[in-house]
Amino acid sequence: MVDFDNTDAMPTPPTPTPTSPAAARAPVDGETRLRELSCCGKINLRGDPGDENFTRAAADALGMALPLAPNTVATDARGTVLVFWLGPDEWLIHLPLNDTESQLQQLRQHLAPFHHAATEVTDYYTALELRGKHAADVLARGCPLDLHPRVFPPGACAQSRFGNASVLLYQPAQLDDGGDHDDGNANDSARFLIQVRWSFTDYVWDYLATVIDALAD
Repeated sequence: MVDFDNTDAMPTPPTPTPTSPAAARAPVDGETRLRELSCCGKINLRGDPGDENFTRAAADALGMALPLAPNTVATDARGTVLVFWLGPDEWLIHLPLNDTESQLQQLRQHLAPFHHAATEVTDYYTALELRGKHAADVLARGCPLDLHPRVFPPGACAQSRFGNASVLLYQPAQLDDGGDHDDGNANDSARFLIQVRWSFTDYVWDYLATVIDALAD
């Protein structure tokens, strides 16, 4: 019998491990590779970018300025926090999972005097990585965006569709294996991050894997 008067005797419940519909999926390997990225914290932020007091307070809370140009991404000096421009008054913040709650509170405290909304959405999205020789070709099979580097350069993000799913695409500006897109051609280092709602994760994964397999034949 548990002694409810002795709180020291109460067992500490384990911290839930974040999972997603893609957690049990083995990565797809080959010339084009597909895998799920490790779970990170995600915060949706809404506010008026025309209010300099709001943008200054947000920058103070985040330690970096919000990206204000359409389809751009900002990152902190350590490269651990990403802020995606989603619309004229909306941003999505990626950050280390363990920092999510403290960052959310920082935003709410700094932005309290201003009209805003800061909402944790960590469990709302899955992030997939597609990279390799045919990465852009694979995406082009289901996405209407023009992914040519002149139109969608490294460092850009955009909301679009892949098949019947809404996605947020991001092409990191820095590639960890030294590749670049200056020649305008997809190469072995082409890399895209695909963020999708959890309920569409299986659909997008299967679609991508099917196209990868078809292009490999």
